[in-house]
Amino acid sequence: MEIKRGLYLHKLLNARQNNLVKVVTGPRRCGKTYLLTHLFHSKLKEEGVSDDHIIIISMEDRRNRKLTDPDAFLDHVDTLTNSKDLFYIIIDEVQQIKEFTDVLNTLLLRSNLDIYVSGSNSHFLSSDIATEFRGRDFQIQMHPLSFAEFYSAMGGSREETWRQYWIYGGLPNLFSFHTDEEKTQYLQGIYNTVYLADIKNRYAIRHDQDLESLIKIIASGIGAPFNPTRLVNTFKSVENVTVSRPTIEHYLSYLIDAFLVSKAERYDVKGRKYIGTLAKYYFEDVGLRNSLIGFKQLEETHIMENVVYNELKIRGFQVDVGNVDVVGKTKEGKSVRSQLEIDFVANKGSRRYYIQVAYAVPGKDKMKQETRSLLSVKDAFKKILVVKENTLPWHTDDGIAVIGLMDFLLNPDSLEL
Repeated sequence: MEIKRGLYLHKLLNARQNNLVKVVTGPRRCGKTYLLTHLFHSKLKEEGVSDDHIIIISMEDRRNRKLTDPDAFLDHVDTLTNSKDLFYIIIDEVQQIKEFTDVLNTLLLRSNLDIYVSGSNSHFLSSDIATEFRGRDFQIQMHPLSFAEFYSAMGGSREETWRQYWIYGGLPNLFSFHTDEEKTQYLQGIYNTVYLADIKNRYAIRHDQDLESLIKIIASGIGAPFNPTRLVNTFKSVENVTVSRPTIEHYLSYLIDAFLVSKAERYDVKGRKYIGTLAKYYFEDVGLRNSLIGFKQLEETHIMENVVYNELKIRGFQVDVGNVDVVGKTKEGKSVRSQLEIDFVANKGSRRYYIQVAYAVPGKDKMKQETRSLLSVKDAFKKILVVKENTLPWHTDDGIAVIGLMDFLLNPDSLEL
């Protein structure tokens, strides 16, 4: 089965010959290798590029072990590209080449080489890219399958596809398995042997039980605000273990660098500033989240919120959690200040959307409750309520757009409905 990752393929094609190293980043097993070595390769051939001008080097192939030596690797590329023609160089698992940044920067000196790389080392895939390449890289971050991609591959009813998606997530290899037991075994296996092992090995973590407990605490609290201090207290009260605040902060950064979770910071909408206290953490893949807690706590409403967050990130938005201060009156007429939360404030360029996610809005009281925070924002940016109900898009009397979950996920222009 071929899943066409059109969003990322389009980005790769647009980035051709931009004199930068194209770096495909993202979670393990999300399809980076398939994108570069199959989809991109096939598109280049379709456009008339000959096979001998598309150089694919997999550093996971044992036969390329000698190419981990940087000079041997450069000699190998020179041998394969001994003319002035344009060559496409695709390197998978590039971090296995010693001094790989020097190797790539050396290749950039040749104007007839267009370079594309992917890798799995969390250090390589995150903060150090900007430092190592000094502005000579162009990053394309991949994600697990969006619901639209998943549905296009699976077909069938939307309801069953959604059930499969919010329980087992969007890692492409899931389509190789047919039973719930096989999917469960696959997800639990790659979590333990790939994601968790990568983090432990990379950072030489000694007290790995604390790390695993932290991940499970976050997984159990999708949509709940956390900060290091609160997590320290949780360890004391729930785990009966003392873990220092710096250790918690380091562990959280490791999880983000490994693309296991993503952090949504709190943003003061009226004050137009970030609030450096509580934040929310969402999982890059909800199937992995469900597997690491043994497919317990499968609360569709919270997982739905995680899926909406991921969809906004896939569409290229900076996504924060909104915080709105409001002043009300008590029964005695005294003024009282409170804080309301907007699930997501999504920004891209000059565009901004305020988005609330609700599983169900059965009546006027529930609608009032779900939209109160949106209505407390008085600027002109669009305000949206995403509901699980399969409903045609409509607007409330207050101007809030109400969109069904399926329309939101399947229509790339759903924010404009």
